[in-house]
Amino acid sequence: MMDGDTTARLLYLSLLLVAVGGWALVEFRRNGGTALRGLLAWGMIGLALVAGYGLWGDIRSQLAPIQQISSGRVEVPRAPDGHFYLTLEVNGQRIRFMADTGASGVVLGRDVARDLGIDPEGLAYTGRAVTANGEVRTAFVRLPEMRLGNFVDRDVPAQVNAGKMDGALLGMDYLGRFRIQIDNQRMVLER
Repeated sequence: MMDGDTTARLLYLSLLLVAVGGWALVEFRRNGGTALRGLLAWGMIGLALVAGYGLWGDIRSQLAPIQQISSGRVEVPRAPDGHFYLTLEVNGQRIRFMADTGASGVVLGRDVARDLGIDPEGLAYTGRAVTANGEVRTAFVRLPEMRLGNFVDRDVPAQVNAGKMDGALLGMDYLGRFRIQIDNQRMVLER
């Protein structure tokens, strides 16, 4: 036994089928080959849209992995380039960091520093850091607040890189505040 909603839906779909069927019958009588090609083309477009929608979750996680934050835990999928990226809120700005367990500190590129309201030209680059690309000068700064989901850290020491550097790095000074687990495809931070 069908309820009222099911009956109404069935009636609506029947009317829609009659309307589309009537249109198709008229089109096929006039120019069958052209109408059939058009119908097949639209069918393929519709099929591609349905397939794309169905696969979007899998595709999105591969193209732009998204961190998952729950109470006491942050799970970060490995990006296609092999690195782990976390998005933190620093002084109210969303900043994307590359997790770097080989780096000691939090390091900001000059553009990221500028985005955070730090004037890179006005800093004293008295520090030095040895990187994979050689030695660079650094300037010490303090970040009033860094937020990763529910985790909030205040007065976090960081360095601004005087050299060419895109983005920002999260080194062990910050990552060490968490228990870190890394397997092949994900990094888990727990506190």
